[in-house]
Amino acid sequence: MEHHHHHHHEVTSLNRAFIIGIVINALYVVCEAVFGFIYNSLGLLSDAGHNLGDCTSLVLAMLAFKLSTRPATERYTYGYRKSTVLVSLLNALILLVAVGVIIGESVSKILHPVAVDGDAVAWVAGVGVLINGFTAWLFIDVKNRDLNVKGAYLHMAADALVSIGVVISGIVIHFTGFYLIDPIVGLVIAAVIVYSTFDLLRDSLRLALDGVPRDIDMSKIEKAIADTPGVIEFHHLHVWALSTTQNALTVHVRVRDYSDMESVKCEIKHRLDHLGISHATIELETASEPATDSCGCCDTSHNHHDVD
Repeated sequence: MEHHHHHHHEVTSLNRAFIIGIVINALYVVCEAVFGFIYNSLGLLSDAGHNLGDCTSLVLAMLAFKLSTRPATERYTYGYRKSTVLVSLLNALILLVAVGVIIGESVSKILHPVAVDGDAVAWVAGVGVLINGFTAWLFIDVKNRDLNVKGAYLHMAADALVSIGVVISGIVIHFTGFYLIDPIVGLVIAAVIVYSTFDLLRDSLRLALDGVPRDIDMSKIEKAIADTPGVIEFHHLHVWALSTTQNALTVHVRVRDYSDMESVKCEIKHRLDHLGISHATIELETASEPATDSCGCCDTSHNHHDVD
C-alpha cells in the first residue's frame, strides 16, 4: 500500500510538473516572438521557434505519460506503455534537429554578420534562463527513473543553456560590438547539446528495438535464476522494456520435480523484482522433460544455462 501511495504521489507530481512547464514555456514563446518583431531580431524569433518545438516535446512527453497509465485493451494487451519509449526516441531526434538548426544559423551568421541589439537580446534571453531553468528543475528528481522524463529535462536544460549563451553574447555585443560572438556561442552550445543527447538517443533506440535496458545487469539476472533452490538449468531467457519504467522477462526453467514448481516460480519472481523486473513470465519444465518449447517443436540448445 505504501508503494502504491508513493507511485500515486509521483504520478501526481509529474503531471503537475508537465502542466506548469507547458504553460510557462508557451507564455514565454509568445513574449519572445512579440519582442522579436518589436526589435526586428531574427535571433529572438528563431529562439521562439526553437522554444515552441520544446513546448511540443513537453506536450508529447505528457501525452505518452498519460497513455502509459491507461489500462490494457483487447487489441493492446500491454496497454500503451511503449508510447513512452517512442516519445523519448522522438524527443532525442527533435533535440538533434534543433542542433542542426542552431549550427545552420550560426554558420550563416559567421558568413553574413548582422547587427544585433545586445541589450534587448540579453534581457529577453535572461528571462528564458529563469523559465527554462525552473522547468528543468521540476523534472530533476525523477529524470533518471524514466527516459521520457529525462528527454523533457534535457530539452529544458538545453534551452536554459542556449539562453545563457544568448545572454553572454548580448552582453559582449553591448560592450564590444563583436557580433561574431553570437554564432560562436551557438556552435559551442550545439556541441554540448549533442554530447548530452547521445545517451538519451542510444537508450531510446535500444528500448525501441526491445534490447536489454541499460540499468539491467544480465549476469545478475542469470545468477539469481541459477542460484534459486530447485533449478537445474534455464534457457530461452529474454529481457526487454514494456515502457521507460517497466521491464519484462520470459524464461524456461527446468526443476527437479513437479513439487518444486510453485515455490521455485515464487522465489525467482521475488528475486527478479529486486533486480528491476516487474513483469516475469516463467515456463517450468521437469528434469524428465526434454528442454524444448511445450509444443516440442523448437530446439533451445543454443541458449542453455546449466546450474552446477
